Amino acid sequence: MPDLTAPDYQLARFVLDRGIAAIYLIAFVVTLDQFPALLGDRGLLPAHRYLRRASFLDAPSLFHLGYSDRRLRVVAGIGAVVAVLLLLGLPQRAPLPVTMASWLLLWVLYQSIANVGQTFYSFGWESLLLEAGFLAIFLGNGEIAPPWPTLLLFRWLAFRVEFGAGLIKLRGDRCWRDLTCMEWHHETQPLPNPLSWFFHHLPRPLHRLEVLGNFAAQLVLPFGLFLPQPFASVAAILMILTQLYLVVSGNYAWLNWLTILAATAAIGDVVVPRPILDLFGLTTPAAAFAPTPVWFTIALVILFGVVAILSWFPVRNMASPSQAMNASFDPFRLVNTYGAFGTVGRIRDEVVVEGTAGDPGDEDGWREYAFRAKPGRVGRLAPQVAPYHHRLDWLMWFIPLSPAYAAGWFEAFLVRLLEGDRPTLRLMGPNPFADGPPTHVRARLFRYRYTTWREWRETGAWWVRRPIGVLVPAVRLPEHGRPAT
Repeated sequence: MPDLTAPDYQLARFVLDRGIAAIYLIAFVVTLDQFPALLGDRGLLPAHRYLRRASFLDAPSLFHLGYSDRRLRVVAGIGAVVAVLLLLGLPQRAPLPVTMASWLLLWVLYQSIANVGQTFYSFGWESLLLEAGFLAIFLGNGEIAPPWPTLLLFRWLAFRVEFGAGLIKLRGDRCWRDLTCMEWHHETQPLPNPLSWFFHHLPRPLHRLEVLGNFAAQLVLPFGLFLPQPFASVAAILMILTQLYLVVSGNYAWLNWLTILAATAAIGDVVVPRPILDLFGLTTPAAAFAPTPVWFTIALVILFGVVAILSWFPVRNMASPSQAMNASFDPFRLVNTYGAFGTVGRIRDEVVVEGTAGDPGDEDGWREYAFRAKPGRVGRLAPQVAPYHHRLDWLMWFIPLSPAYAAGWFEAFLVRLLEGDRPTLRLMGPNPFADGPPTHVRARLFRYRYTTWREWRETGAWWVRRPIGVLVPAVRLPEHGRPAT
């Protein structure tokens, strides 16, 4: 059998398997925290209703055998425990089949969750985690050398994430081509973080430099991942630095971190300072690794072939003038296409949800609900939440872009507020109706913009906002069916 090992990529494998385990852990914690309220038995989009109309190939999931919130917590709890064990490196010390089975279990469990998550799980980082998690099955264990085909496929994943995102921008909004998109992006992105305000106020030449750096990182550097060393490592490190720039300027769940992990597959030990390798015990000589089992080598060859075949669809999509973002072409999301922000908004509209326990005609009686992450009160600095993912807040950003994003769940959300539903309220900020639920709720649209430096110094506010319309007029708890006006 051919030698498919890469003993000089020990740090790359270490970072990949510990990093992916950490992201899995975060994803399962998010599930335990949010899934029951969003998609559970009394959720806003109950998973059991979706499963009645979806076949297994439409949504591969263990929950086709039956869904309940208790089963969901068992699935997510097992996933979190196994992720912790992998993060500690314990299954990696076990025989190779045990290591692979641990990764396979995580992949099956998260596949089961994400595929019934509907709108709340419809983002590219879900497919990215599933694809990276599937490749992690073939990273091997501590006894054998890092497998070269798996590392190469991680590079291919990083290439598709970056290159697809670059193409969608190049073909999309004109502001990318005239180098002005970043004059708006930091202000209008879904969930700003504490530094987004400051990035927005960078001088215009630096905003143009941001766009040029983006194109370099997404359209040029990805090809460097496949060059010999040390050029591949240099390309990977530069791509990682650009992803870290995104990490400190916005909240994008675990998208940036998974992209960083995939890019590390191109970093060879030859460019890593020896003390770092010594610190993690990653200096095993090639001859000290056990021979790679023949069956595992065969599995690697099959994996490479399957990914090569399935890559036809993402490659065709990237080559298409009508390129789609974040699309999957097989039910198990093994090889996907990615991309984001083909269009950049010039204005920011937010949904502000309010309630009152008194006369709905008295404007002074209305109190605003706070959310954990999305902009609300103008004096509140946006929090840093990523790589944690607040799914409700993220979808709230989409509603002003198109009311279709509210279909099926937003009305139920308002009913839960009128009921004082504790699981729903736990997804949000401090409850303005701690003594009892409101009698009426409403949703209004506000136009937000960042304050200028002068406004910030004078008022301490991070935002300026003004009402621009009503999304849902005052409604009360229905006696039957829909909320009543």
